[in-house]
Amino acid sequence: MAEKVEARVARRKGDVFLRADFADLGSYDRIGLVLGQLVRKGSLLRVGQGVYTRAAPSIIDGKPVPVKGIGSLMSEALDRLGIKTRPTRLERAYNSGQTTQVPTGRLIGVNRRVRRKLGYNGMTVSFERV
Repeated sequence: MAEKVEARVARRKGDVFLRADFADLGSYDRIGLVLGQLVRKGSLLRVGQGVYTRAAPSIIDGKPVPVKGIGSLMSEALDRLGIKTRPTRLERAYNSGQTTQVPTGRLIGVNRRVRRKLGYNGMTVSFERV
């Protein structure tokens, strides 16, 4: 079954995967074991409960890191979870020229309350309801 999960990850165009994407391949626990093996192998990275992303070795220390930046990665993850993202108050101020402070991407504007904790390697994102 691990080969089927890896093949499905390779075929998929996006970089974010939900545990539910593999539900037809086996039981909940078995899918969890296979995804855990892929995380230990370094081909996937867990960014939240039931949320995974593609990973590649870091050029600095060789540890797995996501293939995208944290802002775009978390926006894609929220989109997959059915939560719409919008520009935050700070992003709107920067885009309109009111400030020169560049947003870090660790604050994401959402349309409703988000109770999930999303992040990796100790970096988590915060949510602003806009």
